[in-house]
Amino acid sequence: MAANAPIPDPAELPLPQRLALAYAPRGSRADIAAQWQLDSRLAAILQSRGDPLIAQIKLAWWRDRLGEDPAVWPRGEPLLEMLRKAKVPPRAYLPLVDGWERLLDEDLTVHTVHEFAAGRAAAWAAVAETAGAGGAEEAVAQAAREISYLELAQHLGNEAEARAARQVALACKWHRPHLPRALRPLAVIHGLSARALQAGTRDLLDGPRAGLLALRIGLFGR
Repeated sequence: MAANAPIPDPAELPLPQRLALAYAPRGSRADIAAQWQLDSRLAAILQSRGDPLIAQIKLAWWRDRLGEDPAVWPRGEPLLEMLRKAKVPPRAYLPLVDGWERLLDEDLTVHTVHEFAAGRAAAWAAVAETAGAGGAEEAVAQAAREISYLELAQHLGNEAEARAARQVALACKWHRPHLPRALRPLAVIHGLSARALQAGTRDLLDGPRAGLLALRIGLFGR
């Protein structure tokens, strides 16, 4: 993997993530952007609401690519190029694919929600280790899991399942984790997610106060 990968264009990311990414140190920005882009691509596969079998085939394609040598990847796929140039080994993102695939289960249980969040946490752990912040595993996992619970609660189409995911999110302590500087974007999204849960809003950036919170966490980490 290239040691000095170019900073990817985050234009495809949601606004809160684009804002959070601005607070990432240059050394970890490309890896965080690539991970978020991959996560968004996997989410889009499920959100298309097509045949679950087609979704499984698409997820399997990504699992196969991430599990093989990037040297044999097909050319012309922008996200693969981004992952090829990043420092995180692509295989580290396999749990992320597995987590998204669990959401294809016919009945979404609390156990499924936890497995999805665990896949997200594993992806962030890989970014942390690559950024030299491997000693913050517990804080990284906490932040990634809690964000995942809230996102499911906000975006699940089935009302009963969304309510179940929200109960999981509400059961979390949501203490602001002390994350390393390299993962400042994760801290920003966690802080905005905690605020959104408390306010009962789906919009992480619903006004000036949210913007000020992002600024404070982005600059100071807390």
